[in-house]
Amino acid sequence: MPTLHWIGKDKVLNHHLEVPFHVLERQYSFDEAGKHEEDNGSENMIIHGDNLLALKSLLPKYEGKIKCIYIDPPYNTGNENWVYNDNVNDPHIQRWLHQVVGKEGEDLSRHDKWLCMMYPRLKLLQRLLADDGVIFISIDDNEQAKLRLICDEIFGNGNFLATIVWKSRAKPSNTGDAKYKPQNDAEYIFLYGNGNTKQFLQVNSGKNRSYPHSDFDGEYRLQTILKSNRGESRRDTMRFEINGYKPPETKRWQAGKDTIEELFNNNRITFESGEPMLKYYKHEENNELSPFYCHIPKEASGTAESGKKLLNAILGNQHNFDTVKPLEIVKYILNRCLSKESIVLDSFAGSGTTAHAVLDMNKADGGNRKFICIEMMDYADTITAERVKRVINGYKAEEDKEELLYDEELKPSNLNNAPQMLADAKAAKKAAKESGAYDSVGNPKIVDNHLQVIGKIKATEEIVGTGGSFSYYELGEPLLVDDKLNDAVSTEKIREYIYYMETKQALPEASADEPMLLGVYHGAAYYFNYEKDASTTLNAAFLKSIKTQAEAYVIYADTCVLSENKLQQFHITFKKIPRDIARL
Repeated sequence: MPTLHWIGKDKVLNHHLEVPFHVLERQYSFDEAGKHEEDNGSENMIIHGDNLLALKSLLPKYEGKIKCIYIDPPYNTGNENWVYNDNVNDPHIQRWLHQVVGKEGEDLSRHDKWLCMMYPRLKLLQRLLADDGVIFISIDDNEQAKLRLICDEIFGNGNFLATIVWKSRAKPSNTGDAKYKPQNDAEYIFLYGNGNTKQFLQVNSGKNRSYPHSDFDGEYRLQTILKSNRGESRRDTMRFEINGYKPPETKRWQAGKDTIEELFNNNRITFESGEPMLKYYKHEENNELSPFYCHIPKEASGTAESGKKLLNAILGNQHNFDTVKPLEIVKYILNRCLSKESIVLDSFAGSGTTAHAVLDMNKADGGNRKFICIEMMDYADTITAERVKRVINGYKAEEDKEELLYDEELKPSNLNNAPQMLADAKAAKKAAKESGAYDSVGNPKIVDNHLQVIGKIKATEEIVGTGGSFSYYELGEPLLVDDKLNDAVSTEKIREYIYYMETKQALPEASADEPMLLGVYHGAAYYFNYEKDASTTLNAAFLKSIKTQAEAYVIYADTCVLSENKLQQFHITFKKIPRDIARL
């Protein structure tokens, strides 16, 4: 299998293993009752912080459990003006590159830097993905070839499933030299599985079939029951006679004689049009299903313009996002892989489109899908979370509705009338402004060889909330500092980590009788004998305090004074704090 090499690859190849584990600190929770400090138990998460660190922090609870990952990473276009700086010269990434890659990073091209940024993040995402999970990755022409190679390396070439192509722009670029160059209005979404992806969900197309005919069995539609009898499809034995009708040389029946006779005898074949047709009864058919197409037209996917328009309606137009992933494309892909209880992870959350899509889907069918969204930029609360709040509670969408007040096509045959057409357009503008019916009226302009005047009316629409909830987290302290437990991390967070590393299970509720007990799993009892400001010892006194009966014991403490024979007698495995705490 071909592999990609770039400057700095050797430094990041296993960097995901060196990333320190940080705890997550809940800041507030939000639901239809509003924002509050107490935990509402929501499994939906919005996390503010470096997504490399945040992904590591999710491992104890979510490793191998994420059904679907969708990410929209920076495309590395070199555009320095976006809110999400679409270039790895972003100071957060630069600082990381300096720390990890070192001085070598100063000589890297932006493509090398982008690969250095993406590789360890993809490695952690692969660990979070369930065996039967899928990952969708949005990209454009700047990095798509290189992304495909590193994804083949990380997820396995055999796990590549599809390249989805969608129309991301509705309008051409007419500025400068751009209008003379090839204009790519498509973007791509790479789709990979994780080794055990069997199938995707079928989705109702939303189209209503027409059933124009009826008889004593009900309403029905007709479809031919003949096939071509040419080339590889030729089957002369399937040109038999039914009801006095035999297909011509170029046609044959779709099935064998026994099947066709049974259908005819059961009123499923009619000759009312002269040619045999198969009846499909309304009461027997399911809803029409939509194929999972890899080429998606803008009517199904939306565009960057429609994504921005929706964000404007939710938050106003002060968010400074130039391009926004449309809600439709995210819902299109999530609908194919998320059951009603699945978790979706988006570690480049941006404006929060993925969370919005999940809430919409839950509202539509009563599902309980969950989202985990990570955003490193400072707008994680003011834009990402704020959008989700308004989607949950509903919002007033203000939209400029446009009305065409004057429209005349410019053709060679009428160019002599151009001065008069311009005068008529100006008159239309003046009349519209004087009418007071429009909030604004534009100057005459040429759009696709049409001279037009457009009036705008501000309209307000009440959008009903989806309901739902989430909790907002900040990336907290590292668990270990200089290979010692960090005093700034709560004991409960440490206990959660220790128990997960031992059992891959969530920490049970603490026992009032045995505060040092973590839990019992597969016959073993786990104890964490730890105090922040004192040294702890595994000794005879501690053994006497144990009340839980188990086949074996794993006990953490600072020191142990029990003999090896004593440890073996009681089936105890001693683990020294912090030396024997496993690293993710």
